[in-house]
Amino acid sequence: MSRKLVRPREGRMLAGVCAGLARRFNTSAFMIRLLFLLSLLLPGTQVIVYLVLWVLMPNEDRAATRYQDAGQRSAL
Repeated sequence: MSRKLVRPREGRMLAGVCAGLARRFNTSAFMIRLLFLLSLLLPGTQVIVYLVLWVLMPNEDRAATRYQDAGQRSAL
């Protein structure tokens, strides 16, 4: 599980949160989406958690740029 938690550009349905979680935990995006939809039947704050993850998880391209910039600074 060494992959970073990012929202990928490919395979998104809405914001890419489920696809990012699926990549991170090495499972199918369909399974994560299904679990999320089933969890909506239970009382709780699932939608708020999804929205918070949407805000906190960086886009894949933005995260890659950030890591490259950090690598260039440390090389100096």
